[in-house]
Amino acid sequence: MPSANADSFCLIRSSGPPADSIEVIASACIMSVLFTNISENNPVKPGDAQALIEPLGLTINPSEAGDFHTLLAAVHDCAEGVASLPDYQPIPDQTKYPRGNVRRPTKEEQVLGQAWAHRFLIRGNPEGGKLAGKSVSLKDVIAVAGVPQLLGSDIIPSWTPTTDATVVTRLLEAGADICGTSTCENLCHSTSSYTSAQGIVENPHATGYSAGGSTSGGAALVAAGLVDITIGGDQGGSIRVPASLCGCVGLKPTHGRVPFTGITSGDAMNDHAGPLARSTLEVATCLDVISGYDGIDDKSLGSAQPGTTTFADVLKNSPQRLDGLKVGILKEGFEHDAVSSSVRHSVLTAAKKFEDLGASVEEVSLPDHLHGPAVWTIQQRIAGAQTLLGQNTGRRGLYMTEAEQARLPWTDEGFQRAFPSTKNVIINGLYLMSRFPGLYGKTANIGRQICDKYQALFEKYDVLVMPTTPVVAPKHGKWGLPMESLKPSMGLTVNTAIFNVTGHPALSIPIGFAPAKEDCQVLLPVGMQIVGGLWQEEKILRVGHAWESSHDWKKTQFGMDKN
Repeated sequence: MPSANADSFCLIRSSGPPADSIEVIASACIMSVLFTNISENNPVKPGDAQALIEPLGLTINPSEAGDFHTLLAAVHDCAEGVASLPDYQPIPDQTKYPRGNVRRPTKEEQVLGQAWAHRFLIRGNPEGGKLAGKSVSLKDVIAVAGVPQLLGSDIIPSWTPTTDATVVTRLLEAGADICGTSTCENLCHSTSSYTSAQGIVENPHATGYSAGGSTSGGAALVAAGLVDITIGGDQGGSIRVPASLCGCVGLKPTHGRVPFTGITSGDAMNDHAGPLARSTLEVATCLDVISGYDGIDDKSLGSAQPGTTTFADVLKNSPQRLDGLKVGILKEGFEHDAVSSSVRHSVLTAAKKFEDLGASVEEVSLPDHLHGPAVWTIQQRIAGAQTLLGQNTGRRGLYMTEAEQARLPWTDEGFQRAFPSTKNVIINGLYLMSRFPGLYGKTANIGRQICDKYQALFEKYDVLVMPTTPVVAPKHGKWGLPMESLKPSMGLTVNTAIFNVTGHPALSIPIGFAPAKEDCQVLLPVGMQIVGGLWQEEKILRVGHAWESSHDWKKTQFGMDKN
């Protein structure tokens, strides 16, 4: 296990046998494997080994059956021994940061439909810090010790973490007050905001319209001015899509910039955590606080040491002009069939304004951008199914064992209650693993190839620009048959998911309003995505901040969509 979290966690055993029994258990496991000293109560029966491999079309030679029975029984005893050992969870300082009045919100407390998952108050460091006085909500996949986690689902009862995520500890140390967890979509498998088992989240600009997902509640709370900052998770666009639809600033940092420790994973290759706020400066300040390797999450090994980044200071001290910067208008990001004419026009018009700030702006093409949805889909379906089925392996970090114990094994009753997208992930993933062995590895290689092509572009251009979402917020969908349930989310991630595959930092900023497809009298935010090279958050934040400082997006209205 990696060293203790540098963020003042103390590490203790959460439960299990006394320390003096651990050596006995270890010795017993070794004896079972090496000398086949099988326990009397071992449940493994003759024929079990053969039954395990039959679905694969494999057989055991009869002459070897007895030995494999013994070895299987031995590994069962070993597993029993390891299972009885205490877990190793970071234990937060609840004396310094007590959790006050943890509760499900009352009807009177609830806002924007069902934007809050749980309400509570954890006061930040009384000595202050970079986020002193800021109110924060957390997507309901981020562990807070003592606060039940719903995950937007009712497949299982809520489970209660015993640890705080790294980002939680860092926010509190920086003086932020954490006010609650905000609703996320059902197991984070939607970019709409009507799929949570806890209820619909309303767009703060128009009731009846999507707030996006899966960080739906947090984006709505920020955009409505009810909290200053939300920490979200992004596996395909789940920070940037709701930021775009709700009209706030959302950042998916470089993969590994922010430790994912204590956050429920979907796919380790796609997992990103980052901030949403109402300005790029607030986002930059929060990123300074939450980024940096924490001694636990191997994905963040390449990140700078905690507390050493200066994103906010750079924005405060940078000129608002962008003289000498090169902005690429990504052709494929605008020409996808899913992009509406009003969003295309809105973002092109906004991007051209970089010229007024001294930047050069020109169109650039990368055809592989259009492979993004397919590459992401294969990668996410396979890894997503493995995660849901408890088969995710291969990373060093904090595993959310309490959540796994609550969820597994799956039952048909739970499966029937799942939102269709969750059922689809399991079905698709099992199919792909059985019919296309090795495809996950090839997908990872192709993703790396696309990443290299983007990196080559970033040697010529400082940032690339495109619409965040292809449309403004659509009306809410409804639960029904699978195709009906999934349709409102289809196409929303055509420009976002690829950067989860490649790991590039991507920022969504609001740049104006455009009419809703269904009603030209309803005006909804338009998001512009600014993407930079790996570890180049400073550039995209500076470009976003310069645009934001020179234009009042709330006073900008674009024409009606002609599609």
